[in-house]
Amino acid sequence: MIITRRKIAAPVIFVLLFAAAAVSFVISLTFGSVAYDAIDVWDVVAAHIGIIPGDDVFGSTIDSVVWSLRAPRGLLALIVGAGLALAGVVMQTLVRNPLADPYLLGVSSGASVGATAVITIGVFTSFGLYAISVGALFGALAATAIVYLITLAQGGLTPLRLILTGVVASSAFSALASFLVFKAQDARAAQGVMFWMLGSVVGAQWDRLLLPALVVLAAFLILMFMSNPLDAMAAGPDTAAALGVNVERLRQILALLVGAMVAVAGGIGFVGLVIPHLARIMVGSLHRRLLPIAMVLGAVFMVWVDVIARIAAPPQEIPLGVVTGVLGAPLFLLLMGRGRYQFGGS
Repeated sequence: MIITRRKIAAPVIFVLLFAAAAVSFVISLTFGSVAYDAIDVWDVVAAHIGIIPGDDVFGSTIDSVVWSLRAPRGLLALIVGAGLALAGVVMQTLVRNPLADPYLLGVSSGASVGATAVITIGVFTSFGLYAISVGALFGALAATAIVYLITLAQGGLTPLRLILTGVVASSAFSALASFLVFKAQDARAAQGVMFWMLGSVVGAQWDRLLLPALVVLAAFLILMFMSNPLDAMAAGPDTAAALGVNVERLRQILALLVGAMVAVAGGIGFVGLVIPHLARIMVGSLHRRLLPIAMVLGAVFMVWVDVIARIAAPPQEIPLGVVTGVLGAPLFLLLMGRGRYQFGGS
């Protein structure tokens, strides 16, 4: 049996990236308005996971800051980065377009409408602290369903119709969100909407991590199970149709995944666009290799984006979407400048 070099490399790359994600998470806990020594931060983490006794750690100031504030924030950044990267892989395969990202079908704009409605006019306030997340998720799912139904009504679900409908609908949803901001009576509410629309993991709490983590994990497992149909879709619509690929199921997974990520962290661009291309360069386009590499790579990228957002302009924090735009644009151009890289190539 002949084993190619790439098949050997993919698991090694995954292990290295997974280790990098763990190390990046611990290092990220040292950054903030107050900087802590990496050894002291590790003592806090080790105490809470049971590696060392925590008698001298629990209840201290560094424990309150690192474990109660920074740790859930870092984990949420890992989760969101992984989810957006997975969504980017699925979106680019679904529409067979290298410029596609998870927000192409109006998902982000629809989520913005839902969150803006919560902040400005008070819908979904019965959900309390989860009102913005519920509003954003509802808006994202509704926007995706609207785009899908319009595409079907216009003559069939083709990549071109899906992209065009998504772009037009996204503009309409963005205009509606802007109108709600314009009509807001409270200027602070409008400011909060704008910060949320650009993405943030500020205010992450332990009890809010389980749901997005389960969504990302479930989506990953389902997509790995569907890796062969995804390969067929990448080969072309005729091949996918011949093999009976369930496009509707992929659309539902994509809507739920992106909606959940937008609901907990707002609109963060470029992650779902750039990371899948970088993962393809590393391991090729077969989805059984591409999906896990993109997921872990996206997690590492987002953790460091959050670190930069904290320390770039103290004492204020920069929205994550600003940082991903500044980093993602040149990175994307650099990747596209590689002569040997072809979207969909092995």
